[in-house]
Amino acid sequence: MATGGQKSVASILLVLNLVLYFIVTAIASWAMNHGIQRSRETASNLSPPVQLFPIYFPMGNAATGVFILFSLIAGVVGFTTSLTGLQNVSSWRVPSLYAAATSSLTSWALTLLAMGLACKEIELGWTDSNLRTLEIITIVVSGTQMLCTGVIHAGVSG
Repeated sequence: MATGGQKSVASILLVLNLVLYFIVTAIASWAMNHGIQRSRETASNLSPPVQLFPIYFPMGNAATGVFILFSLIAGVVGFTTSLTGLQNVSSWRVPSLYAAATSSLTSWALTLLAMGLACKEIELGWTDSNLRTLEIITIVVSGTQMLCTGVIHAGVSG
């Protein structure tokens, strides 16, 4: 089994991820709500192909709608993964560590998808400060989730 050091590092990373995923979920929820409220008035003045596209956002660029959608999904899954991971890591038994490792890997995969879209949105440019904050936090949380996944997997195999 693993040492107490791995358990404390995993717990610290899980608490950090819990806070970061909450921030991602809050900003992405705001952006989704803002986009839904303003899309009708903004899209009515655009050409027909854009009017038919269901993920049009009046802010940002062409990648904004998909980025916000996947950030929201990654934020919710990551938040619940961090919550259940804290409970699983606190017991530090092999079956609970396997559950934490699997859910952590799933959450990391979704976060990497959102991070890729954040990088694409950064490349395209023309975003406001709220979206830049969401992009940066998504990139940071992908790194901390990778570390957390590694520590939990080391505890399983150790």
